[in-house]
Parts: sequence; C-alpha cells; structure tokens
Amino acid sequence: MKAVVLAAGRGKRLRPLTLTKPKCMLPVANKPLLEHLLALLHECRIHHVVLVVHRRHSVVKEYFGDGSELGVKIEYVSQLRPAGTADALRSARHALEGEGSFLLIHGDLFLRRRAIETLLSASKRQFAIGAVQVEKGAGQFGLLEIREGLVVDIREKAQVDSGLVNAGIYILGGEVFDFIEKLSVSPRGEYELTDAIKLLIESGYEVKSVGICAQDWLDVGFPWDLLEANKRALLDADLKVEGDVEEGAHLIGSVSVAEGAIVRACAYIEGPCAIAEGAEVGPNCYLRPYTSVGKHVRIGNACEIKNSIIMGGTHVAHLSYVADSIIGSNCNFGAGTIVANLRFDEKTVKVRIESKLVDTRLRKFGIVAGDNVKTGVGTLFMPGVKVGPNCWIGPNVTLYEDVPPNSRVFVKQELMREGLKTV
Repeated sequence: MKAVVLAAGRGKRLRPLTLTKPKCMLPVANKPLLEHLLALLHECRIHHVVLVVHRRHSVVKEYFGDGSELGVKIEYVSQLRPAGTADALRSARHALEGEGSFLLIHGDLFLRRRAIETLLSASKRQFAIGAVQVEKGAGQFGLLEIREGLVVDIREKAQVDSGLVNAGIYILGGEVFDFIEKLSVSPRGEYELTDAIKLLIESGYEVKSVGICAQDWLDVGFPWDLLEANKRALLDADLKVEGDVEEGAHLIGSVSVAEGAIVRACAYIEGPCAIAEGAEVGPNCYLRPYTSVGKHVRIGNACEIKNSIIMGGTHVAHLSYVADSIIGSNCNFGAGTIVANLRFDEKTVKVRIESKLVDTRLRKFGIVAGDNVKTGVGTLFMPGVKVGPNCWIGPNVTLYEDVPPNSRVFVKQELMREGLKTV
C-alpha cells in the first residue's frame, strides 16, 4: 500500500514560524514534524510515500531527498496552487494509477504508531476515516456523524466544543477521484476532501469510522500545539548522551546530548530534554523539562529555559529567561531578555491568530518569535506576543503587542533641560 501525505499547507495559523519555513519542516524534538511521520510509516511497513508539496518545496526535497535514509521511497508531487485538500490529492492521482486502496494522511499531524496501525488493521473495507474524540475545540475540525460504525455525515466548523471528529487519516480507493472532479468550490474558496467523501456516501459507498485514541493523535494547527508535539516526542524518544558533558554538570532524567554538543560545568538539566549537534549549554544554566535545543544553539551563563523549542543557530545570552515559547532560527537574545509566560491576572493566555484573539486555554504560554529576531539587553516580552522574522527589539523595550516582520522597535530618549525624557 502507498501512502499519500499532504504537506502543501501554508500554515497561516502558525505564523510567524511559517513565513520562513514550510509547516511540515517545523522542528519537534529537533526533527521536522514530517520526519516523525515518515519514520512512523516505515515502522508500519509502508515504504512508498507520495508527498504533495507546494510552498518552499525545495527545502523539503533537500532535507529528505529520495527518502532512503528513512527507509522509504518518496515521490514528490507539486500542488500548483493552494486550492484545498481535495485539489492536493488530485495532484497525486497519476502517482496512484493501478493502486487499490491507499493511505492518506494530513502532513501537519503528530501521531503515534498505534494510530496508523489501528486504521490499517481495522479497515476491511475500501474506505475508512480515523475518528478521534476531542473534548476542547472540536469545532475547528470536521464533526463526524456515525451510525452503526459507518460515517453518514461530516459537518465542518460545527459550533461545538467536544465531539467525534475527523482525524485527517483515511483509507481511500481510486473512486474518490471521480467525486473530486464533481466538486464545487467551498465557501472558503477551496476544494474540500470531506465534500468528496460526502458525495461518496450519498452515492452508496460505505465509509467506516475507525476510533483512534486521543493520546495517539495531535493536529498541529497552532503554535502551542507544536509545544505539545515536542513534549510527546521527547517523552517517546530514546534519548542518549553522546556529546561532551563537563564535570559538575547535572543531567536528571532522560536527556539527549548529541555528538558535538557541549554541556558546561554547573549546568542543571531536567529531562526529558534534547540538545542537538553543535549546541553549547552553560555554564551555570538551568534547562527544565520538555525543552529542545537545536543545532549550534548557544545557551549562555545563568539562563533558564523551560518547555520551549529553540531552533538552530539561536543565541540566548546570559541572565535570560525563556519559558513555554517557540524561538526561531538564528535569533540573538541580548543579556537579560525575559519572556513572561503568566498573565498578571493569571487568566489563560490569548494569542492573535489571523487578526482574531484565540484562547490558548493555557495558563502559561510565552512568545512565538520568527527567524533572525534580535533583542537588546533587558528586553521584556509579555505572554502571547508574536514577533515576525528579521525584527530588532531594542534595549529595555517591553512588548505587549505583536510585531510584524522586518520591524524595528526602540525606546526613544530625548534630552530635556530638567533631565532625560524617555518616550
């Protein structure tokens, strides 16, 4: 059986991270999200993957090549324009000629092996959909109506908080393409795969619902979902110390130190944590659980990092604090940069996503910083702030609001007769 992975999404809700990286290449435990998925397919004995790509596809191809290092054969297909999931699958039609059933997976999912195996083993029919019970935020997925184990309807954007939803994992047959050709554009201007499946059902085809455990499935749609995926990946990983750990450093629990990485004296690291090749941590710093330190990252003296993703090439200078945050590649945080992760009123943190305030449902959440962000000494970020790539945030600036890409934010000072005025 072949697998089709839809990895052409633009990832608008994950901006500013996806302004410079494809969504499927965002790191989870120091590996791209897509790499985790391809490794699972190999473990499930699926060795031929049709990968549908679009934006910055050269980055994906350069990283994965033909897939041989992961034990799979990758066949790349380009979706010429972002026109929905059905259009993305239609782009792969020629790569599936002569196939019977095939596995289809959305490329922004973080899965455990059991999720794929459950679908493969439970489906004796030609068509099946993975179904997962969601207790919060079910309205952002397709709500499934099930009768005697079969899907009878899929309702998009239903006004509910909990329910059984479409997991974005399918067993499909070639007949689906005939129904894709019959589709009209949806209200949001796309060709929806779920609309094609509803046409299948209306035409008499049976589509089985296959239950998937919520702990084996995660849709990485928002930045805080990326932190949850990172946590799960670190908990599941076989973490080993292969790099240099100086005398006096303390590694507690499961910690990975890759070859070529250095943990300096008096660093205190609580696992699970992963430190990638060429990274340097310490001395005298504190890494708390669920932190991933990317390649060639430098964590300076007396820093504290907690439950965060620090991407490759970033430098967090001494006396800084970063918590519950995602920091892009090649950033440079000046000494004493502080990320606040808890609102003063202790309410849940809200983040602006596509002009709307979205409740993270988290009491603690820090910031999302794109690539090449630079801060001066004493910069302070309030919870939920997003900073676009290539921004400079000057010394002693306190940020309460998002900063668009390529911006400069400084405190202006004026000399007055009575003294120094700061505005």
